[in-house]
Amino acid sequence: MYPAYPSGTQMPEAQRPPVPPQVKNAVWAMYAGAVVTVVGVVVEILTVGATKSAIEKRSPHLTASQVNASGHALVIGFAVSGLIAVAAWIVLARACQDGKPCARITGTVLFGLATVDTIVSATAPVAATVKAWWPVIWLAGLVAVIFLWQRASTAFFKGTRPQ
Repeated sequence: MYPAYPSGTQMPEAQRPPVPPQVKNAVWAMYAGAVVTVVGVVVEILTVGATKSAIEKRSPHLTASQVNASGHALVIGFAVSGLIAVAAWIVLARACQDGKPCARITGTVLFGLATVDTIVSATAPVAATVKAWWPVIWLAGLVAVIFLWQRASTAFFKGTRPQ
């Protein structure tokens, strides 16, 4: 008796090599980035009073209602941007775990944008605690990007074994 010949027209999908430790570390750094982003949003919301004071100090010509409206807008902006950032961290972590090359590139581009944002935001009128927390989030991205571009990670995203 002969074994059955495959009847499908598709070739079997090539086996991706196992996830290397460098990619696992990058994924953990991204999950840590999601956690510190949530903590950062909480810090931003809890220190909105200090942020409003910083706005008053920088723009003394604003009325109390304008400063108050700015505070409300900041809280909403912090919450919405934080949720988007957390979703991005998690989606990119899962895509990297699955070996999708576009995730590594997207994560690197987003890290570049976060770097520019962190530098530009250093002069923003916000609470000092908030300014101190932004580099923590940035650092999680830096760690992830470093791990994503190591030789074993590159081989994994190409679907080959490291040499």
